[in-house]
Amino acid sequence: MEDIWVEKYRPVKLEDIKGQNFIVERLKAYAKNKNMPHLLFAGPPGTGKTTSAIALAIALYGENWKNKFHELNASDERGIDIVRNQIKDFARTAPSGDVPFKIIFLDEADHLTADAQAALRRTMEKFSKTCRFILSCNYSSKIIEPIQSRTSVFRFRSLTEDDVIERLKYISQNEKIDVDEDAFKAIYAITNGDMRKAINLLQAAASMGREINADTIYRASGLPSREMIKNLLEKSLIDGDFLGARDFLTKMLTENGFSADDIIKQIHSELFRMNIPEEILIEIIDKLAEINFMISEGADERINMDALVAKLTFYSRKIENKVEK
Repeated sequence: MEDIWVEKYRPVKLEDIKGQNFIVERLKAYAKNKNMPHLLFAGPPGTGKTTSAIALAIALYGENWKNKFHELNASDERGIDIVRNQIKDFARTAPSGDVPFKIIFLDEADHLTADAQAALRRTMEKFSKTCRFILSCNYSSKIIEPIQSRTSVFRFRSLTEDDVIERLKYISQNEKIDVDEDAFKAIYAITNGDMRKAINLLQAAASMGREINADTIYRASGLPSREMIKNLLEKSLIDGDFLGARDFLTKMLTENGFSADDIIKQIHSELFRMNIPEEILIEIIDKLAEINFMISEGADERINMDALVAKLTFYSRKIENKVEK
């Protein structure tokens, strides 16, 4: 699905960016002084890195910002040619106006090869008077040290639940859709602070109807609902009913078509909401990680998921104080 609502509701001003207050204040100072160093934006996806770069360009250049802002995605072309051709061609020409430099925004820069990054380092040095670079990445450790030392590093954090829900409520009001509070909480639980993913999930749910609840959100996401996971854990971890829990798990895998990986992730989240003695919780999480690794390495999914249910049933006998249902 295209990011229609993401683009439609993207903030265009620095002051509209939520959850990154310290970063926004620094960017405002650059815009006010009409000057900036090379920048490195690092952090999880959907936290405002691209939006911040665009908002900074608008603050610097005004209405004609698109002529002086060139966006490239390094995951499309990872080799040295992107540096030798597209980047150099744009960087070598001087801009007009009161800002003496243009901006190249290189998204997903951690996808560049080592050779391309080395060439980029030299380009950043050579054309620094006429061009500033903003590099965006999920993992700054994948950017070579010579580039990191030439940039001012901004570390973006995942957005809080309040920040995400506030924006989603604004969008739902403008789109005239009825979303209950549990649905907003479900979106945040699934997306974990990724605003782009949260908006896309809300858009997908809205295509299923104008009234949205938590069940709609889980159906739109293709993930098992929290109620399903609670049911599975109650049968195995609380009631000690291995065969009943196994039958329910089989239904989730076959009839509903959920993947083992998604079920494991949802179980992991739900376990921390339950009243389980800490020493037993540690053992369960350790077993969960082991089974998740085995499946990712190609082990039989059904056998390992049965083993997980068996282990949860075993732990039910070790829990003295039953989990509150």
